[in-house]
This record gives sequence, C-alpha cells and structure tokens, in this order.
Amino acid sequence: MKKETKILVAMIAIILVVGIIVIFAKGLAFELKYSNLKKVEINLGKEFDRTDIKQITNEVFGEQPVRIQEIEVYKDALSITTTEITEEQRQELVAKLSEKYETEIKIESVEIETVSNTRGRDIIRPYIVPFIISAIIIIAYFMIRYNKLNCFKVLGQSFAIIALAQIVLLCIMAFTRMPVGRFTIPSVLIVYVLSVYVATSKFEQDIKKNMVKENK
Repeated sequence: MKKETKILVAMIAIILVVGIIVIFAKGLAFELKYSNLKKVEINLGKEFDRTDIKQITNEVFGEQPVRIQEIEVYKDALSITTTEITEEQRQELVAKLSEKYETEIKIESVEIETVSNTRGRDIIRPYIVPFIISAIIIIAYFMIRYNKLNCFKVLGQSFAIIALAQIVLLCIMAFTRMPVGRFTIPSVLIVYVLSVYVATSKFEQDIKKNMVKENK
C-alpha cells in the first residue's frame, strides 16, 4: 500500500471514529427551523422595522439563533422563534418592545409556544427512493461497462465507495456541527457525484493494469 493511500485510510478512519462518537454523544446539529423551538407572537399595533426588532432580540437572547416573521397583512404583528425562551426573557422582550414602540403590550397576551422539531428522516425521506434507484442503475452500469473485471468485485467496490463517501460526510457533519438543513441534500449530491467519479477512475485504472499484464 502506498504512503499516500495509508494516510488517506488513516484520515478516513479517524473521521469515522470521531464522527460516530459525536453522533452517539450529541447527535446531529439541525438548522433552527428543524429544531425543537420556542415561539412567541406579539401584536405591536403599528408597523415595525425588522432591524430594530433584531437589535432587541440580540439584547434579549444573546447568541441564540432567532427567526423573526411578520404574521399580519398590515405588518403590525410578529412572531419570534428561537431555541429557548425563559420567563425572564419573555418579560424583558415585552418591556423593550413596549418601550421602543411606545405601546402597552400585556405580558399575559404573549404566550410561549413549543414547536416540535422535524425529524432528520422526514427531511431525507423524499430523496431516499430516487437515490437508491440511481445507485442501482450506476452500479449495474459499472458491472456491464467493466465486465472484464470480476463482476462481484465491481459490485462490492462500487457499493462500498458510494456508501463510505456518504458515511464520511455524515461524520464530518457531526463533529463540525454543520447543521442539517437546506445545504444537506446539495452536499449529499456533490459527494455522491464525486464518489461515482472515484469509482469510475478506479475501475478504469484496473482495466489498464489488466491490459498491461495481458500484453506482457
């Protein structure tokens, strides 16, 4: 085994071990809209500036991720969603908004609602069948295209390369805390294409090696 190959194998092994440990210990990170959330809806009675609201939420919630949405046609009410809203934060938020917009917001009218998270499998479910079908077609193509190689070897290696690439991506997402969300499926597709390219390059090299041996 070449030195470069040994280094690559070692790096992949480290990524897999660390990633699996993080997955079991902490799970995957999710974008705000896919997490367990707390939400409050507030009627200001007048139009508001999103920049002003953002400044207030930064003061109240600190580094917590926050999503601000308008919920009325007349843009006089909003919802604020974040990972956690304590009673102290609710009171501070109401006080700051009341002061900023010179209106009296009753604390009892601002209820903290719990928004359940979206499960990871629900995010990827629509893509599972197309992914499997395309993988089967590609592997079948490999077995036909490289029929001079051992068919079972081609089957096993192509499946291993495609599957390993996705597992490595999952582990990288785990320990880098890259959130599952809108960039997940594009990342999966990019890695999928790269793994197919790697498999194709490997089989092409194997064919060339066999041809060299036959010509000797």
